[in-house]
Amino acid sequence: MSTILLHRPEIFKFPHDGFGNHRKFHTISASWTMNMDSKSSLTTKREELSIQNPGTSIPRMESLRSSDLRFDRLQPSDQELLQENKFEFGRFVAREPVLDEEYWTAAWLRAESHWEDRTNERYIDSHKRKFAEQEFNAIKRRCRGQNGEKYMCFVTVKKEERNVKRTVLKSVVGTLDLSVRYLLHGETFPGERIKAPFFSCINKTDPNRYGYVANLCVAKSARRQGIACNMLHFALESAKSNDVQQVYVHVFKNNRPAQELYQKMGFKMVEIASSQLQEQTDLLCIKI
Repeated sequence: MSTILLHRPEIFKFPHDGFGNHRKFHTISASWTMNMDSKSSLTTKREELSIQNPGTSIPRMESLRSSDLRFDRLQPSDQELLQENKFEFGRFVAREPVLDEEYWTAAWLRAESHWEDRTNERYIDSHKRKFAEQEFNAIKRRCRGQNGEKYMCFVTVKKEERNVKRTVLKSVVGTLDLSVRYLLHGETFPGERIKAPFFSCINKTDPNRYGYVANLCVAKSARRQGIACNMLHFALESAKSNDVQQVYVHVFKNNRPAQELYQKMGFKMVEIASSQLQEQTDLLCIKI
């Protein structure tokens, strides 16, 4: 058993399921935004990839501003990407992003989801852009990996169609995050040690490994087509391939669509966690 010391961020102050009925929150740390805090222990191979098509190179995984992105960039074909870890369903494909523009679009979907019920607020577009910029950079940081945790961002894109060319912005219709973590010493579920020491021990053994899902968002124009359900299925399969036996998610109590989705997929409420969480959220878990 290997034990490491980890600075533990306050990860349960602003839980959010990323699936409608959103409330205002703030970014807590470089590795956690209210939707999801996830990190990765592996350096992504996307840094070395390039699409074999003139003028369609894939940017390196470095921090960028939205002004550095090409919003007219066309979505690459399946032949150009050659990705093995993907899940096809209906007219869509779930996979990890490759282009920086795909990461940005995932961040923008989260911004749109967060501000969805606030259309009457002043300066909403500038708020959404600032939110997306912060989330974009947060995703990129988490993908680089920290503290031995693995982080995966998934997107759902429209399948390639003959004689149809789409930009990345028009192709990405869903996003979800999955992180593989370890319980703190003495915990039986994530966040049980609410008053844990500033530095807490993590026993990196198989029984303490778990998955955590967040930031499940679907574009308005693509809802009611099974995207959320299939993305969640893909995340659970990915967790299983990383030797994870249980996956957790936080859901707002008043978010009926999200509650029904997770229950449909087999998630059950962690009753012992109810008294320790904020009143407006539930902790759900599924064994896989």
